[in-house]
Amino acid sequence: MPKAARELTPLEVKRLKNSGRGGNELHFVGGVSGLAIQLLSSGGKTWILRTTVGYKRRDIGLGGYPDVSLAQARERARETKELIRQGVDPIEHRKSLQSQLVASQMRGLSFSDAVDRYLSVKSAELRNEKHKEQWASTLQTYALPHLGKMLVDNITTQDILLVLQPIWTDKTETASRLRGRIEAVLSWSTVSGHRTGENPARWAGNLKELLPSPSKIAKSGNWPAIALVEADSWFEGLRLRDGTAARALEFLALCASRSGEVRKATWSEIDHKQKTWVIPGERMKVGKDHRVPLSATALALLDALPKREDSPFIFPAPRGGPLSDMALSAVMRRMHSVELDNGRPGWRDPRNGHPAVPHGLRSTFRDWAAESGFARDMAEIALSHSVGSEVERAYRRSDLIERRRGMMSAWAEFLRGATASNIVHWEMRG
Repeated sequence: MPKAARELTPLEVKRLKNSGRGGNELHFVGGVSGLAIQLLSSGGKTWILRTTVGYKRRDIGLGGYPDVSLAQARERARETKELIRQGVDPIEHRKSLQSQLVASQMRGLSFSDAVDRYLSVKSAELRNEKHKEQWASTLQTYALPHLGKMLVDNITTQDILLVLQPIWTDKTETASRLRGRIEAVLSWSTVSGHRTGENPARWAGNLKELLPSPSKIAKSGNWPAIALVEADSWFEGLRLRDGTAARALEFLALCASRSGEVRKATWSEIDHKQKTWVIPGERMKVGKDHRVPLSATALALLDALPKREDSPFIFPAPRGGPLSDMALSAVMRRMHSVELDNGRPGWRDPRNGHPAVPHGLRSTFRDWAAESGFARDMAEIALSHSVGSEVERAYRRSDLIERRRGMMSAWAEFLRGATASNIVHWEMRG
């Protein structure tokens, strides 16, 4: 039976040095049979456990000194010997653990990267560029700040709640769409092998039990709108405000357009001769070009705007890109706050009492068109809504632009304070 080595102290181990006679030298340190410190000719030190695995003698590395202390080396040696007693080859066991770690790291995918990969694969299924942008924008704005750096396999239902709860009541439609988009990304991640288990963003049997039903707290399309009786006063206040965002909101109101259509409008889309604004299909919800007849008020607004050489946009942001959606919303919020500061109720939707938002101006226009006697189809086409059945739309060749021109001029006059009796309806002429 080999003689047991004397147990060295940490100080003695520290003082050990290679003799310099050539090659590496092994000094057994005691405490655990076979545990030695290898003194390298280069001056370094590493821990070695010399033991028998099956019928073979093995020198098993346990780490370098001083990163692994004497006490730690003895503990590692005991654990290694216990594995051997259990019939496990410690070297093969270590290789297996390293392989599992590498495999786990390869499977590991951040939510941000999962979004990019999902969109690169599935973007062709999205209807148009506007829809693709909405997908990316919604996730970028609300989901990525919390989930972006997390591995998809680590995301839980509680993480999804942290994203959804702040906007579930105030922006219910957006939040509901966001939930579905997160669910789709995580579902793709599961099928792609990057996560396992139930989808934490699913609704049925999961978030449905934790969040109020969207149908109970919001009605689709009910964007808070300016009351008809207050539209001219609101518009007058808007025209007194300075800034690109205020002018963009003014143009949005005059054209009854969506925020994204206005914010990304370029000068090349304006035809001054025909007095029209042609919005390309990739920015339209229906995916088709949309012609907007421009009233004299809208044209005057455009003529008064400066053109920047470094930007094609009519309403550029300070750095030349398009304005953000929040820029227009901020104008309305500030106008509402001014009213409140002056002791007035603010610009609120008369039906639900909520502060009006830019998209609600389209509802104000629709109410005005109905109250003023304009044909339903004209108003719906002005809003770029689909009108009639698929067969009717297939046979409809006209977008009624000349008839709509009179309607949009009357709408501009209404916003500027003209009374109903002063408005000559295009429908009633001739």
